[in-house]
Amino acid sequence: MCGITGWVSWTRHLEHQEPIIDNMTSSITHRGPDTGNTWLKGQAAFGQRRLIVIDPEGGLQPMVYQKGDHSIVLTYNGEIYNFKELREELEAKGHTFQSSSDTEVLLHAYLEWEEDCVHHLNGIFAFSVWDEGKEQLMLGRDHLGVKPLYFAERNGEILFGSELKTLFAHPSVKPVLDADGLAEIFGLGPIRTPGQGVFKDIEEVRAGHYVLFQHNQRKTEQYWTLESKQHTDDLDTTVSTIRSYLEDTVNRQLFADRPVVSMLSGGLDSSGLTAIASKQLEASGETLNTYSMDFENSDDSFEEDFLRVDRDEPWVEKVSQYAGTEHESVILNAQQLVDHLLVPMRARDLPGVGEIESSLYLLFTEMKKNATVALSGESADEVFSGYPWFHKQEFLDAETFPWLLNMTGISAILSDSMKEKLNLPAYQKARYEEARKEVPVLEGENELQAKQRRMSYMFITRFLPFMLDRKDRASMMTGFEVRVPFCDYRLVEYLWNVPIDMKNVDGIEKGILRRALSDYLPEDVLYRKKSAYPSTKDKEYFEAVKNWMISILNDPSSPLLAYINTERVYKIALGEVDDVHPSQAKSLFDYLIQINEWMKEYNIQVEI
Repeated sequence: MCGITGWVSWTRHLEHQEPIIDNMTSSITHRGPDTGNTWLKGQAAFGQRRLIVIDPEGGLQPMVYQKGDHSIVLTYNGEIYNFKELREELEAKGHTFQSSSDTEVLLHAYLEWEEDCVHHLNGIFAFSVWDEGKEQLMLGRDHLGVKPLYFAERNGEILFGSELKTLFAHPSVKPVLDADGLAEIFGLGPIRTPGQGVFKDIEEVRAGHYVLFQHNQRKTEQYWTLESKQHTDDLDTTVSTIRSYLEDTVNRQLFADRPVVSMLSGGLDSSGLTAIASKQLEASGETLNTYSMDFENSDDSFEEDFLRVDRDEPWVEKVSQYAGTEHESVILNAQQLVDHLLVPMRARDLPGVGEIESSLYLLFTEMKKNATVALSGESADEVFSGYPWFHKQEFLDAETFPWLLNMTGISAILSDSMKEKLNLPAYQKARYEEARKEVPVLEGENELQAKQRRMSYMFITRFLPFMLDRKDRASMMTGFEVRVPFCDYRLVEYLWNVPIDMKNVDGIEKGILRRALSDYLPEDVLYRKKSAYPSTKDKEYFEAVKNWMISILNDPSSPLLAYINTERVYKIALGEVDDVHPSQAKSLFDYLIQINEWMKEYNIQVEI
């Protein structure tokens, strides 16, 4: 794992631009705390920060292959889980290797297949290849978008990087927001439009896509997408296929030259991965270490909400004992969450979801002390249709992103002038219609099945990128790698066409997954109801962010004030708005505090 950045110019040579590429590279030192290198030649300058996971000596980057008088240079962030099979295939075609790293395999995959190399990869990746002979830059991103990759075109030059901050480290890129950028922030919240870099004239390589740049030419290709077709396997075959995929992908993702641990919430997804991983490690005489997170006084302060039905910790203890893991529970207090509220914002260069992300960051900080890699359960609810949204008619019938029905508070606090300028309902509708047009329809489905398929598409292509980005930034800010077995594209492709009734076999959401994991978990864990990642209900935390919010409202220099109805936000802080629950107010304050500090720290310019 690592962070990558680079710069290609069609108008000048870059050999003497070391200070700039050094700044771009050092801006993401947190993603790769072990080593850092740059490469400059002719029209290209590349930088990389490395977190060593596989082949410490042989995986150095940027990696260069000399083809005659021309260089082919790779920078790469991620893991290729099928690199051993690919290496054997490439060796059979005459390729020779100097290392045991997946980086070199990826470089040779490009040498063999050029841009078609992406069709041969199973993994999580964001990479760039500069092909000097063709004067071509390729940017590629993994199937589900686990690893981030941004780019900007400026004055005949291409700038790219794992994080937005690498672009801002270049003198030609400024953090500017236009009306669409503000609409993303206030209209969609943290669950934003894929491909939209939020900032003006900055873009994101979409999941399952690659982009080719040549002089005065740019081509974007989608190499992977979901395809709708009839599911012909019977129930037992479907269960065994899911189990087989999970066992295979967990086995692949346990490979590393550094310790691998597992996140454990006591829920079905993380418990299943933990049990599979523990059994596989046990065969080689190893014990899996697991980690969970809880809050001080959570047994007294816990409140059931839309996504959380009970506390995780009692279930965590049960699963750890059953699976035979060495477990550590990280307990956080309200002050820690407040003190680190802005860290995830700085990690993603955009406002996020507050204490849910700061608690993740603190959890990974503790995990990093003993490990370098962790397994996590992201995407299970998206691909198995596990969230409550999938099972309530009001959300299935909604002609908008279903989660926006739970997030009305953000756009409601805008000033009247901003509401008029941004027209958020129109913006939300336009983005939703874009997504809806992408849905691969299956002829012959009834109305409910069609709505469920549409819902699945929205969650896989819009909601999941937010979840993956949240996990990537919180972990990589600590120089820690998180792998997500449920994002194996083979499993996602298969589940896309499994009918909702089969997914919900036995009358419970994700029933098919529960059956697939029946040999790994005790029955009460198998049938525990979905409960999302914990969110603190501590009154001390609420008081702290409320007071922080009030201090922003009382400061005339606060940039946020130009956009919000300060009177309404003040009344919410004082508890004088009956239709806003304290938990909603807490989330609202978390987000608005981040927007205000983000605008100040990044010196954001607004052009509307």
